[in-house]
Amino acid sequence: MDSAGSPGFGVGAQDSRLRSESALIGPVPAPGLHVMSWNIRRRSFALHPRRADQWRRRAPGVRSLLKTERPALLGVQEALADQAGFVAESLGGGHRFVGHGRGPRGHGEASPIYYDTERLELLDWEQRALSDTPHHPGSRSWGNLIPRIMVVARFRDRATATTFLAVNTHLDHLSLSSRLSSVESIRELITGSELPGVVLGDMNAGPRSAPIRELLRGQALVDAWAVAERRESPEWGTFANYQEPRRDRARIDWIMATPQVRVSRAVINTRRGPRGWASDHLPVQAVLHLDEAGGAR
Repeated sequence: MDSAGSPGFGVGAQDSRLRSESALIGPVPAPGLHVMSWNIRRRSFALHPRRADQWRRRAPGVRSLLKTERPALLGVQEALADQAGFVAESLGGGHRFVGHGRGPRGHGEASPIYYDTERLELLDWEQRALSDTPHHPGSRSWGNLIPRIMVVARFRDRATATTFLAVNTHLDHLSLSSRLSSVESIRELITGSELPGVVLGDMNAGPRSAPIRELLRGQALVDAWAVAERRESPEWGTFANYQEPRRDRARIDWIMATPQVRVSRAVINTRRGPRGWASDHLPVQAVLHLDEAGGAR
């Protein structure tokens, strides 16, 4: 179900020094589909959080970037319930989202998928634990100390009549075993479907890592950045940690797609908010053309 029925989750080449109010991609005409993945950093519960980490300072930057870019499909990671609602409000009334917290009762951090209802029709969705018991909320199996999840949604593109799968996830930051088992579950989901697919997420893994190599093995999925016809920024490390972006750090936030999907543009967004960095991660964006994927119509 969409967030209307989820308690606490309302329905709902650039230089890093040049950050204007103009969009890097913004709304795009069909058949292009603007897709974004962004770890917005959960609100800190520390008694004295570092200044850069304070949500009240970061929230205006999150809102400003989303209002400017307005992706048609967005995967967010680390969203607490109030932050998930804030993202929906920032995107505007035409956007809804699915997904809830990863805990046994649906509380805690979430990885919701947001979508523009004027462009995309939600057909169905589910949230799975990344564990041996995927339909047991809050379950853990593979070495991760905290629950990990993926949100899976099936959409129909109103502009092209293409039906496709979208997956959003946030892999474990400590356990390699957990990351490897998690990507096996995602791969199995994608390869088991005849639909074109899009995978979004903070993978906590760089391009040369074993989990990413496994996800891309045999071209079950392709890296949108690598296959993009046009890259409109340097390949910044996406975990900037509230500092100036650097190219010598890994890109750990991802947009992937099944190989039939054409990627016309890709960018890593280094725009700062009015009061500093909006998150310790940088958003990644791409323009996909799913109408060329031969999906169900």
